[in-house]
Amino acid sequence: MPTPSKLLAGNLKYKFGSLLVLMILVFFWHAATRIPNFDPGGKTENELMVMEFNGDIVRDENDRYIYNPEKMSGIPGPLAVAKKCIAELSDPFHMNGTNDHGIFHLVRYTVTRFAIGFLLASVIAVLLGVLIGLSSGLYEVLNPFLQLMKPISPLAWMPLLLYTVQKPTITAVLVVFMASLWPTIANTAFGVSSIKEDYLRVANVLQFNLLKRLFTVILPAAAPAIVAGLRISFGSALVAVVPAEMLLGELGVGYLTWIEWNNLDISGVLFAILVIGVVGVVLDVLFNRLAKTVTYSEQ
Repeated sequence: MPTPSKLLAGNLKYKFGSLLVLMILVFFWHAATRIPNFDPGGKTENELMVMEFNGDIVRDENDRYIYNPEKMSGIPGPLAVAKKCIAELSDPFHMNGTNDHGIFHLVRYTVTRFAIGFLLASVIAVLLGVLIGLSSGLYEVLNPFLQLMKPISPLAWMPLLLYTVQKPTITAVLVVFMASLWPTIANTAFGVSSIKEDYLRVANVLQFNLLKRLFTVILPAAAPAIVAGLRISFGSALVAVVPAEMLLGELGVGYLTWIEWNNLDISGVLFAILVIGVVGVVLDVLFNRLAKTVTYSEQ
């Protein structure tokens, strides 16, 4: 069995490897997006003046002509994105008017919608999944419908939800709700229906009432399947909340992405993408830690 020092050395090695890969990717990103040097050779003073007047070239701090970075098409480099990140993170709590809110507030709006929709769907899905799984006949009847609903994109429900509730804020939460509902119901029903008969027989012998049987036998035994369904729902909900905010125009990280695109600020779009990734990683780590506390493995 490896010692703690060897485990620590192995973890450091992998972290160093990840850092090295990141540095390589950033290097190639910088190389692929680097603005070429401007060569004024062969151009007359009048041509240079016209190019400067049109904004194609500008003067740097050394009074030399360079290509105007703002007019160079293509993906911005890591330095431009880093400047955008610094600018956004330097004042994350501002609230200027209705639509100009800092990144802290935008992340808070997105996480709040995600949390409400996911938690509400999870509670309902687990309860329905347990009821369906406890009856083999009901499970066989409803399982085809559950499998039909699982692959439907939650965004496909958005026009119907918006037409029904007519409020974009509630619609965004319901989109997350629909993304989280079906995988958890299906996995919970499967997990409950697959519980070993020995467990249920022991519960009958001990004369457990319904609640005690539920919390001491059924849910613990089905926990791996339930957590697997929650994990699928978790990923689907994270993917759904961002485009829902884009399409509904609700303040959040998805809205930030769309606004930056409308402003043709590609650095802002990349910044928003990075924020989405970071938020997703943090939420995923928290979910995995919670999942480990409620699951067990049979030895």
